Amino acid sequence: MTMATRQEVLGLYRRIFRLARKWQAASGQMEDTIKEKQYILNEARTLFQKNKNLTDTDMIKQCIEECTARIEIGLHYQIPYPRPIHLPPMGLTPLRGRGLRSQEKLRKFSKPIYLKSHDEVS
Repeated sequence: MTMATRQEVLGLYRRIFRLARKWQAASGQMEDTIKEKQYILNEARTLFQKNKNLTDTDMIKQCIEECTARIEIGLHYQIPYPRPIHLPPMGLTPLRGRGLRSQEKLRKFSKPIYLKSHDEVS
């Protein structure tokens, strides 16, 4: 990892912790605010620990993009949890071939960047 990438990752980590410190739940309930703050902190710790040994620059950049997207979506919608996507089963038409493998592959490629690591952790 280059020094610039390291600084960018550490900056994102600090940004998440500052965000968690200032976070207010959309409902205005103190219990909800505490739960959401704790979720933000736990999710950040889990994902950063999981990815701390990455050396591939493309994977690191993908993780940085995912982190930035999740921060921006969380701030915009005032919800710290990942926004779900809804794809109907067998709803993606494959270019060639039939069967479940092509459907699974298309579903994997159609997943938004902000959900790439969510299924692996949860």
